[in-house]
Amino acid sequence: MRSLRSNRRLPLRPLPRLLSTTASVHVPSSSSAAPKHTPISSVLIANRGEIAIRINRTAERLGIRATTVYTDVDAGSWHASSGFQSLALGPANAYLDGEKIIALAKQNGIQALHPGYGFLSENSKFAERCEEEGIVFVGPPATAMADMGHKARSKEIMTAANVPCVPGYHGTEQGEQELLEHAKKVAFPVLLKSVRGGGGKGMRIVLTEDEFLAQLKSARAEARASFGEGGEVMLVEKYIIRPRHVEVQVFADKWGNTVALGERDCSVQRRHQKILEESPAPDLDEVTRQDLWTKARKAASAVGYVGAGTVEFILDKDTNKFYFMEMNTRLQVEHPVTEMVTGLDLVEWQFRVAAGEKLPLTQEEVETQMKQRGAAIEARIYAENPEKGFLPDSGKLVHTFLPPDLINEDVRLDWGFRSGATISEAYDGMIAKLIVRGETRERAIAKMESVLRKYEIVGVSTNVEFLKRLCQTDAFIAGDVETGFIDKWRDELYKPRHIKNEVFAQAALGMVNFEIRNSPPHGQTLGFGEANAIGERKLAFKVLDGYSEKDGEIVEASVTQTGHNLYNVVVSRRGDETPEVFNNIACQPEATGEVMKLESYFPLERIESSVVPQPTDNDTKVTIFQHGIKTDLALLPPKWYEKALGLKEVTASVAAPMPCKILRNEVVEGQTVQKGSPLVVIESMKMETAIRSPQDGVIKKLAHKEGDICKAGTILVLFEVDESEVKEEL
Repeated sequence: MRSLRSNRRLPLRPLPRLLSTTASVHVPSSSSAAPKHTPISSVLIANRGEIAIRINRTAERLGIRATTVYTDVDAGSWHASSGFQSLALGPANAYLDGEKIIALAKQNGIQALHPGYGFLSENSKFAERCEEEGIVFVGPPATAMADMGHKARSKEIMTAANVPCVPGYHGTEQGEQELLEHAKKVAFPVLLKSVRGGGGKGMRIVLTEDEFLAQLKSARAEARASFGEGGEVMLVEKYIIRPRHVEVQVFADKWGNTVALGERDCSVQRRHQKILEESPAPDLDEVTRQDLWTKARKAASAVGYVGAGTVEFILDKDTNKFYFMEMNTRLQVEHPVTEMVTGLDLVEWQFRVAAGEKLPLTQEEVETQMKQRGAAIEARIYAENPEKGFLPDSGKLVHTFLPPDLINEDVRLDWGFRSGATISEAYDGMIAKLIVRGETRERAIAKMESVLRKYEIVGVSTNVEFLKRLCQTDAFIAGDVETGFIDKWRDELYKPRHIKNEVFAQAALGMVNFEIRNSPPHGQTLGFGEANAIGERKLAFKVLDGYSEKDGEIVEASVTQTGHNLYNVVVSRRGDETPEVFNNIACQPEATGEVMKLESYFPLERIESSVVPQPTDNDTKVTIFQHGIKTDLALLPPKWYEKALGLKEVTASVAAPMPCKILRNEVVEGQTVQKGSPLVVIESMKMETAIRSPQDGVIKKLAHKEGDICKAGTILVLFEVDESEVKEEL
């Protein structure tokens, strides 16, 4: 394997001073023997993407030699080349092969193992095996992990420790009718959760008794697929109508010290998974905040916790009462929010605690630090389509860009995938995390929205535009958050927008300048003595943007070059009485790889834009960034081209929106369905999604059976078509 650094093992360097005060131990160890101090010199990072890169960054700073691992799917990934060395694991699911990972660590003389989050990070048997093999597990003891990883057991422990829990049933009676009876006792609405759940998998909100059994079956199927054997064991809990998700970052060492590093509000969610996280939690009185921290520390102490953990609470927005929900026994995805408001490196703390050191700071010192650091927010950047029910996406990242000069001590981008990387359907679709800090919450939100406007991602659908809208929503700015925020403010978040003619003009100019760049030298000229000048070009675009008020609209643009970097553009839209004419547009093009940067001077404004084409099987998708807004278009082939090749758009069908596995067909051939009826249930990125009918109609053919693997765009269902209504446009 290629080595980028010396093979010499380096000891853990002394902790840099994070505060001007000296840390002191505030809780004596109950053990008669002091914990053994073993400096960590090497670590295997058993994870991928941004978290592997992030852990490696701290390891390098501390002089710890880090080894990364990769599967066949990730062989060309960024994280695979970020460590001292990188080791191959094999097939896509090999990140779950604990025995192989342990064997690699032993074969390469690696002292410690950091699991990151996801995969093996909360697997108590894996932590136990590391201990048996003499490998330092950078995480909590296996016993604490097992207790907190089992939701029913964790509730028993918390109740005994006087940590309030949500009313519900956590017992062994798991028959469908038995669970239904317990749900009736709890009283609807209820929340169904797998005892091994996490990330919203195997979780369903059940509003009425009538839908309980169907939701139970769906939750169990998803839980089995996500967590394997035992995942189908369910909890039934009271569902709080207006809940907030507030969690506390805790840290404990082997000496008996425990601190709370503030709280994070994670209420803005979709599919029971977090989108935005912030600290401190908005609209929370100081008495409740301190009580949360105290209860979280009690929870950690009750299970003999060591290392980084997060105690999650559900807070009733109407009563301000909170209840223990679960404890995540690992580093959280949103840990950078806490790092921003404390000025600490939590991965460094993990290494030091795993080595047997005492916590660097006391509770009082942590609180002093937090008072000086303002507020922080993290946005998770996902490959998904919010305007289509947050359907996950996958594929190649054609272009990713955030201006480097935006990154500073208050703006942080944790990312694991660059231009050219592939977002695989085999794993979670998170591309990056954007974290910002401000003196106040309002400043942090404004800064987040400003940076998002400059963040460009092309190649897969993302939630970046949705996040911008979140940051602009009055209710979010006011701190009026709850887990049902997206549904409550759906009209505002998904409000259709008008796409200005300038967008189509810039898209046309971008495509024309790509043509000029790719033309043979002096192949075309208008007589200005300029190589590659062009005459009139006519282009037709179809709007693909889900936020547009006219999704699917066809817009034509005619471009004529009139001089050196001077153009006339005519934009024609159906419904407009006359086309809009832009004369003498001065346009400075600059091509960088797949991107055409344009600086254009329209009659009334100067516009900077980026145009990124992406050829597909049937047309060319064109993404344009203008005024901080992304618009997706399709450059349509000319009519003569369609006629010559016999191309005809299939309109009476439903296609797979992403690479997927067919779980089941919900209809049969010949069945009459209504718009919105479920047709096919698919699985992608470990998520179960129902594909619904876009129209009333009769099912002509089901193209696939249960278990089939389909590519994105594959036809799943065909409808009967009334031939008398079919019109061919030439």
